[in-house]
Amino acid sequence: MADEPIEDTINVLDDLLDQERAAMLEGDLEKIARTLDLKQSLIERLNRLDMADRATLEALNAKVERNQSLLNAALEGIRAVARRLATMRRIRSSLDTYDANGRKKVITMSPDRSVEKRA
Repeated sequence: MADEPIEDTINVLDDLLDQERAAMLEGDLEKIARTLDLKQSLIERLNRLDMADRATLEALNAKVERNQSLLNAALEGIRAVARRLATMRRIRSSLDTYDANGRKKVITMSPDRSVEKRA
C-alpha cells in the first residue's frame, strides 16, 4: 500500500467505511472488529500524506463521524441490555417492599419461588 496513489487510499477507506456502516446496521460485531486495524492504518496513511482535495477528505470525515455515532448508539444499546439483565437477575432473587412507615424491606426469595401479579 506504500506505493499506491492517495486516491487509491481514499477509495479503499471510503469503501471500508461503507462496509463498516453496513456491519453496524446488521449487528455484525466480528466484522466491525476486523475492519478496525485496516481503518486505522488507512487513516494514519492519509494523515502522513499531503492532501489536495479537501472536499474528499470532508466527505470521508463525515462518514467516519456517522459511523462513530452508530457505534456509540450500539454501545449504549449493549449497556442498556446489560443493565436490564442485571435488574432482571436482582428481581428474581429478591423483592423490595415498604412497610407502613415507609421503610424499605427486602424479601429474599429462593429461585424456585414465584410471585403472582394481580391487578
